[in-house]
Amino acid sequence: MITVLLLFFPLGSAILSLIFPKAIVKPWALFSSILSLGLALFAWINHAQLGEDLNFDVSWVESLGIHFKLGLDGISLLMVLLTNLLIPIIIASSWNTDYPKKSLLYFLILFMQSGLIGVFTAMDGFLFYITWEAALIPIYFICGLWGGSGRAKITLKFFIYTITGSLFMLMGIIFLYLQTGKQSFDYRVFEHLILSPKSQYLVFLSFFIAFAIKIPIFPFHTWQPATYTNAPTQGSMLLGGIMLKMGLYGVIRWLLPICPLGLAFFSPYIIILSVIGVVYGSIIAFTQIDLKRLVAYSSIAHVGLISTALFVNSFYGLQGGLIQMLSHGINLVGLFFIISLIQKQTGTRDMNHLGGIAAQAPVLATSFLIILLGTVALPLTNGFVGEFLMLNGLFQYNPLLSIFAGLTLIFGAVYMFRMYQKTMLGPVGSHSANFKDVQGLDRWILLVLVFLVLIIGIYPNPILKLTEAPVTSIMVFVNQVKSY
Repeated sequence: MITVLLLFFPLGSAILSLIFPKAIVKPWALFSSILSLGLALFAWINHAQLGEDLNFDVSWVESLGIHFKLGLDGISLLMVLLTNLLIPIIIASSWNTDYPKKSLLYFLILFMQSGLIGVFTAMDGFLFYITWEAALIPIYFICGLWGGSGRAKITLKFFIYTITGSLFMLMGIIFLYLQTGKQSFDYRVFEHLILSPKSQYLVFLSFFIAFAIKIPIFPFHTWQPATYTNAPTQGSMLLGGIMLKMGLYGVIRWLLPICPLGLAFFSPYIIILSVIGVVYGSIIAFTQIDLKRLVAYSSIAHVGLISTALFVNSFYGLQGGLIQMLSHGINLVGLFFIISLIQKQTGTRDMNHLGGIAAQAPVLATSFLIILLGTVALPLTNGFVGEFLMLNGLFQYNPLLSIFAGLTLIFGAVYMFRMYQKTMLGPVGSHSANFKDVQGLDRWILLVLVFLVLIIGIYPNPILKLTEAPVTSIMVFVNQVKSY
């Protein structure tokens, strides 16, 4: 029952946000999102105590074999925790911004939260597709209604990319359903289908295109920089902090176990594309002067490394990829929040017009530095744990490729510290002369983000224990020899 509450509580909260008076919509959205976080933490405690997955299953459309089936194992629970952890931060970050049509904005954020929970808990192919699309619709309107100049064209490109990928995935789901004799969309039934190599290749590609666009993997990334940059701050946080994890989660949950032969055949090519994305994203980030656009390209580099780790067929790679998905979400939300604070006071994101902020805003500068250190994977920060495990798995797969993929650490340090230097240090810039330090809720948000960066880096064991059993199960399943 807890899985049902996790899915429907934010949906109910979203509907209420349209009904409540405008004066209380923002407090209600924040309060309800905190309650959702409490539900996720309760599910985590329950999962740890019971030592088993939390499932819910009722027949939905019996004639077509469609079930309303939800499941929470360690992997899906980690993604639910990430979603319900970041949504309150994303809502709180908008506290001092007066958006027009704010009731609609918070409705869309909470509706998207429900869709994301559905993606991460769905154990029925039809339900997975429905929630996948449900998570897409709100972000389209958030970017389209509250984005910057040129938002209509940019948002349309994003929509065309994602809906095209979704259609390919739908074809894969329907194909799998037909292989069951038109009896079931159940994930477990799909997982145990005996498919020919050719069939696995086709299904693999149909799912991969959808996931590669969402992540995004090079060369499916071209929608991302403009969309991240043009979106309102909360839209950028939702896109980079949580939504791209849909693609990575889809690879782990739906691609690896169902198409192990497809994995074996296509993974060398996907790994090369992912490593190219690491280097490409880093090099383009060097050239950026817009803070938000720099972070957008840095995200391409970081998720390229995560993607690489997921396809090397390694326990360490998969474990590292999962904890890095959590860390990347936290760090990216932190960076976008800090950039929004800088832009709000200075009116610019151009690094050439900034500088000297640290002397005027020590709390902001210190928080920025710690989150930045997590992004470049300094030991004892959250980014180090995942990057160490991922590079370990990749080194076992191919030492040369691990060297190229590891360039994200060196390149990332260069462009991130350059960004910090040009904004926080040096002489006071033309737009930052009267900069004031963060106060009130903004300061508390930064403290929470800094705490998460440090606590995950210092003591990652609870996260690694949460995902250990399902990762082991996936690796055993993927590596077993199937008879045809």
